[in-house]
Amino acid sequence: MRDALQRAATARPHSLTLNLDAREVLAGCLFLGFGLTGLLVGSAYASGTAMRMGAGYFPWLVSLALCGLGVALLVRGLWLGREKVTLDGLFIVRPALAISASVVAFALLLPSLGLALATLCMTLLSGLGRHKAHLGELLAVGSALGLFSVLVFGYGLGLNLPAWPV
Repeated sequence: MRDALQRAATARPHSLTLNLDAREVLAGCLFLGFGLTGLLVGSAYASGTAMRMGAGYFPWLVSLALCGLGVALLVRGLWLGREKVTLDGLFIVRPALAISASVVAFALLLPSLGLALATLCMTLLSGLGRHKAHLGELLAVGSALGLFSVLVFGYGLGLNLPAWPV
């Protein structure tokens, strides 16, 4: 009884401790989220049948497979319960926000700045999620990625993307 009272006194007020495999659960949630998003976006396309596939048939199958994999990983992570996890420190917000902001910025900047500079901006913004980001390193990686993406997607694959500012 005394041990239970001591644990209750030292416990954090807004934390929850569970027995689960955190990596499996997070991976399951990620796959399930991508699968559900794919099903939602793909619902606008005609799926057709297995003999006469429409534009939405293959994305529907892939999204369904992602959902199935996500559920399997989620159940496995909850079932195995290898480690005690405190949920207040499970999700690190800064990297997730930096990556999300960089993807949104890339989508917004691509039409006006072109592929090379939008990729550079995306790299710089995603570097903000890193604890000790070095500007020179981010500029070098962003420039290399921008040039590589222009060479591969613009010239190699011939995609109709603006390579440079318009």
